[in-house]
Amino acid sequence: MSSSDYSRPYPVQFRGSALARWLLRHMGWRVHFEGLPVMQGVLAVYPHTSNWDFVNLLLVKWAIGIPVRFWGKDSLFRFPLFGRWMRSLGGVPVERTSAHGVVADTVAQLEQARARGEYFWLAVAPEGTRKYIPGWRSGFYRVAVQAGVPLGLVRVDYRLREVKVTDFIRLSGDETADFQRIAAVFDGVTGCRPGHAAPIRLLDSNVPRAETIVK
Repeated sequence: MSSSDYSRPYPVQFRGSALARWLLRHMGWRVHFEGLPVMQGVLAVYPHTSNWDFVNLLLVKWAIGIPVRFWGKDSLFRFPLFGRWMRSLGGVPVERTSAHGVVADTVAQLEQARARGEYFWLAVAPEGTRKYIPGWRSGFYRVAVQAGVPLGLVRVDYRLREVKVTDFIRLSGDETADFQRIAAVFDGVTGCRPGHAAPIRLLDSNVPRAETIVK
């Protein structure tokens, strides 16, 4: 059962690539996607524990046809050819030391897109790294709350070999309540390297540790 705050059928639809869908099926992956509820929003992708996540999610992006932007370490964009390729995929270079500026800039871009009736969805891996860290970085949450856009929750489950993009929630700004809902949607999801998955809590907040929210 979905915990989405938005009614189906979702109005923002895409065509996608039949070839990418065939490749995913050939690899044993299933994708659950029913469109997007509005034209602007943030997607939180969890867990992020392996380089394979990028490969698999790139195929998912092509399979469902969803054009998304995503934050990437600025160092990845310094190589001319690779940097151009990353930007062509929707990559936006981020310098971690200036995270508050990135949040403000992204909020402004979302607000401008909404005012013009343009499409803008940002996909973020809240952990920000493939290695274990004791929580999630807050940028994705601050952007969604400050811009007043939906947060879509993307489950990347290697045990079930499925990617699920069906749950969209309205954040209240109450971090404890919001993260209880987020943790409930991600309950049971298994990454490529399960031990590398971060607890579902913000690193810079008073949200209780995820062990108290989801086992």
